[in-house]
Amino acid sequence: MLTYQTLRHHPSLFRALTSLTPLEFDQLLPAFAKAWQAHLDEADTQRKRKRKRKRGGGRKAHLLTLEDKLLFILVYIKVYPLQVVQGQLFGLSSRSSQHLDS
Repeated sequence: MLTYQTLRHHPSLFRALTSLTPLEFDQLLPAFAKAWQAHLDEADTQRKRKRKRKRGGGRKAHLLTLEDKLLFILVYIKVYPLQVVQGQLFGLSSRSSQHLDS
């Protein structure tokens, strides 16, 4: 599975997949964190009904860290892979790739 923690140790591959160096990625991360929080806050304000539970209920995310979320987005933008390919790279399931997990 492709994660920030493993990919950051391979700068040339990191650059090939994201167009950024690990240092540039680290500099971008605070702005992404701020934008991610704003997105979550906006989604909460757009709800028709008030939330009964805190955020985090429901299905658990596979991309747990902000670094992995940003990496996922940057790889998608740079490489523009099919959904099944992106799912395989990041350990996410999709109907067409479930048979590969067996």
